[in-house]
Amino acid sequence: MRSSGSSSGQTRRRQLSGQLSGPLRRFLATEAAGALLLVAATAVALAWANSPWSGAYEAVWATPVSLRIGDAALAMDLGHWINDGLMAVFFFVVGLEVRRDLAVGELTDRRRIVIPVVAGVGGMVVPALLYLLVAPAGEAAGGWGVVIGTDTAFMLGALALVGPAASTQLRVFLLTLTVVDDVVAVTVIGVVYSDRLDVPALLVAAAGLVALAVLDRVGAWRTWPYVTVALVVWVATVASGLHASIAGMLAGLLIPAFALRRHDVEGAATRFRAFRQSPMAEVGRSARDALTRAVPVNERLQLVLHPWTSYVIVPVFALANAGVDLRGGVLAEALASPVTWAVVIGLVVGKFVGIGGFALAGVRLRLGRLPQGVGPGQVAAGGALSGIGFTVSLLIISLAFDDPELRGQATVGVLLALVLAIALGAVVFRLAALLLGETTAALPTALARPVDPGRDHLLGPATAPLTLVEYGDFECPFCARATGVAKEVREHFGDDLRYVFRHLPLPDVHPHAELAAAAAEAADAQGRFWPMHDLLFAHQDQLEVEDLAGYAGQLGLDVEEFLRDVDEQRHAARVREDVADAEASGARGTPTFFIGDTRHVGPYDARTLIAELEAARAPGAVRTSGGAAPGLGGSSGTTHPAPGER
Repeated sequence: MRSSGSSSGQTRRRQLSGQLSGPLRRFLATEAAGALLLVAATAVALAWANSPWSGAYEAVWATPVSLRIGDAALAMDLGHWINDGLMAVFFFVVGLEVRRDLAVGELTDRRRIVIPVVAGVGGMVVPALLYLLVAPAGEAAGGWGVVIGTDTAFMLGALALVGPAASTQLRVFLLTLTVVDDVVAVTVIGVVYSDRLDVPALLVAAAGLVALAVLDRVGAWRTWPYVTVALVVWVATVASGLHASIAGMLAGLLIPAFALRRHDVEGAATRFRAFRQSPMAEVGRSARDALTRAVPVNERLQLVLHPWTSYVIVPVFALANAGVDLRGGVLAEALASPVTWAVVIGLVVGKFVGIGGFALAGVRLRLGRLPQGVGPGQVAAGGALSGIGFTVSLLIISLAFDDPELRGQATVGVLLALVLAIALGAVVFRLAALLLGETTAALPTALARPVDPGRDHLLGPATAPLTLVEYGDFECPFCARATGVAKEVREHFGDDLRYVFRHLPLPDVHPHAELAAAAAEAADAQGRFWPMHDLLFAHQDQLEVEDLAGYAGQLGLDVEEFLRDVDEQRHAARVREDVADAEASGARGTPTFFIGDTRHVGPYDARTLIAELEAARAPGAVRTSGGAAPGLGGSSGTTHPAPGER
């Protein structure tokens, strides 16, 4: 606990959300909340379709709506505008999220996605096969695509209701898995369930996609060119006969995403300082443009569109598609129909067996491993919840079946599957907790190895009542030394704080990070860790061997001994130990801070860290004991900063 004023539930929620990147936290929060609106919209649709005003329900969605510019017109009924227009925006946002995850998110480490991909494949193949076993012939057989998708919003909402209290890692696993679902489902919609193709329109759509790729390539940073071209792609795709969802997904995948670049952030800060000194319109516009340029187009579009898709588009889609008139024996007929049960078995049994079975088989075959903190029972339970097909399933029903009776029967199957999938998931989660002890599915939040002044790199008194631990990377542009955060925090607390630096090089994104860490340890062997530490952060773009040798000479080190240490990797084990400790403590990126022995979540600016540290030493704050510094681990002894250190 970080403060006496926080309840355990509040702390647990903060730890849960803080384990993910900011965009992913926003994604999860929006999707889970949107699930409630989805339930409400579905209930309204069913009540409306079974009320005395059911005729109005059908009439509303059959209302013709057209857009006309001169002689050119695009005319569809309201239902098709929702399914072909609004749902294209939905899949556009899905494409944005996939692109971001591939570029800077959970999918950047390809080793982590093997098992989710294998599970995703199983979660489509097994349901489709089971569907065809139950409904093998006629028009009914064409509905096999109904069971391949997963409704992310409903799944996350159900996970919050029936899953473990802390389920961040399982959520990330399931979100990664649904990437496969989404891409394949959209491909199936676009290829299998599309009308006759118009080649000229298809060529225009392809040219638009090429234009999006070119905009990305040349580094266009304004939003309007991407939006304009995406609209052209959508119109051309609708005219071509392909379903518009594929246009949305492909356009979203081509919107650029990248990690924030320090020079862009500093440029924006410089422009805003200039505006503060000279508050003129042109200077303000320059500052606004600099800030906009610093944030990728992908994230800007997600920030605007994601709430609309979750709170408006998907609920409206449910309202338009979930209304099945069950009167006059229709429900009884549906329950006797092989189509209904093919959908139920495909979604509920198929997803449970396909995802759980393929994931565990992949682990058994050593293709990969489950995320830290996630057990096999939880994966199976997550597979069960993935049987909530809803949004994608209803969309494919509207495309796969011309017969209204088959549509109604399949829709009843989707609604039954929703209820049964949640019930099955709840049971499996309960059994996993009771039989396998799988009560949480989240990253650790406690510092795995207590601070040891005899080993750790430490500034400030070893007996200080407060401890701030940073896992950093010398190429990370947002680590504490690079941003000045640690200096400001240390100046605030003085001798009441000990600051600890541990290594977490990220070679996949920072190719010189491991070499720089080795240089810092080689300097430490000659008693100059902190001066070398400061030089490395001051020259993050100059970390080649010859640069490191120059820094060693500048610090008066024995350069030959220093280079031998680096070349022979004499201190590699020390760096690997820090990396292992970081993984065991739940640290996944840099910078990661620990307030005492508890991982800090959320923003890591100086003001926030100071507030967290003040809360940690407030009277009544709950801390674990671990040595001379009460509640923060460690032992006696003092490490004093050398001249020039932070």
